Amino acid sequence: MKDVFLQFSINLLKGKIYDTHKEQETAVLVGIDYKSGLKGQIDEYLDELEFLTETAGAKTLRKFTQKLDHPHSRTFVGEGKLEEIRLYVEEHEPNMVIFDDELSPSQIRNLEKTLNGKILDRSNLILDIFASRAKSAQAKTQVELAQMQYLLPRLTRMWTHLSKQQGGIGMKGPGETQIETDRRIILDKISLLKKRLDTIDKQNLTRRSNRDNKVRVALVGYTNVGKSTIMNLMSKSDVLAENKLFATLDSTVRKVVFENTPFLLSDTVGFIRKLPHQLIECFKSTLDEVREADLLLHVVDISHPNFMEHIQVVNETLKDIHADHKPVIMVFNKIDLYHPQARGIDDILEEELPEMTVEENLEHLKKSWMSRENTPVVFISAQKKQNIEELRDKITRTVASLYELNALDNA
Repeated sequence: MKDVFLQFSINLLKGKIYDTHKEQETAVLVGIDYKSGLKGQIDEYLDELEFLTETAGAKTLRKFTQKLDHPHSRTFVGEGKLEEIRLYVEEHEPNMVIFDDELSPSQIRNLEKTLNGKILDRSNLILDIFASRAKSAQAKTQVELAQMQYLLPRLTRMWTHLSKQQGGIGMKGPGETQIETDRRIILDKISLLKKRLDTIDKQNLTRRSNRDNKVRVALVGYTNVGKSTIMNLMSKSDVLAENKLFATLDSTVRKVVFENTPFLLSDTVGFIRKLPHQLIECFKSTLDEVREADLLLHVVDISHPNFMEHIQVVNETLKDIHADHKPVIMVFNKIDLYHPQARGIDDILEEELPEMTVEENLEHLKKSWMSRENTPVVFISAQKKQNIEELRDKITRTVASLYELNALDNA
């Protein structure tokens, strides 16, 4: 069978974007239900992996899980579960099998040999989505750099179909094997991409330095929580907003004026759990908008059963990019979709509640523990434009106070 991973590398070396979007493909998802994890957590994780798969353009046929302490070193899952997956793959012939963790090169090789098909891990899938959604020169360069860095340690298994370099007359070259040649090519490409990003970063730094002394406000949050919808609402712009993961890759900055108080509002790429470290490194220049912001609007999808975990993921990412010390307004979005009876929320709110209207939900949320936190909090529905005035008022008062502090510092 054609080595799809080899084709992936060839596409990268030729500067092509590897994607799965040309036709509706099918996938089988595999995850580990870690014994140390919370009850039902694996279902939430595989639901998110299914959403990622859908965003990439493929349809999920089935999900497989196995309860383990840690992944199997050779095949990720145990022999019995792998045989169960193999039989299903043999019968239904999906285009790919996707694993909800990063796989080692040897695991990929062993899985391909057993399942006789295309194997992707979570990082590979996210890189593919980023590649398909990158529009600007900066985003394309960042994604290509992340792909190259992902590919480099996986070169070893890509040339197993080739024998060692032959000897004989006319065959005595510099002694490089094919893998060494490719590694050198990729390292050269990585160096070139880094230089290109440095140039773009300098251009962006110059652009940001020309923004006068306006207060900068950045929207941050888990992916698909409604940041772009809020951006459009606040700035009357037309940033792409859709119900898919990573709709926004490039930072968008707009000037906004509330009650004669001007500020710069930026929309940034959404965060997600297990975000490939290559992407975090490569997108640090894009996240400069977050690092240099004076105020963060941390947007949370309160209708999501595991919104508390999403908050934690965002806070950890902010810490990684050294932006966790900034003033924050917590914006709990999608109150129109919020139901107290949803999985996990009863435990969080510590009480049973009947069905309520949006207005009743809002009134209850204002009395919940979330409103009693030290961080300023507001509950809205950006889609339904509910309670937007309170959000505008909180932003205006906070931005005005930041201008006052800046004036005192400059006095």
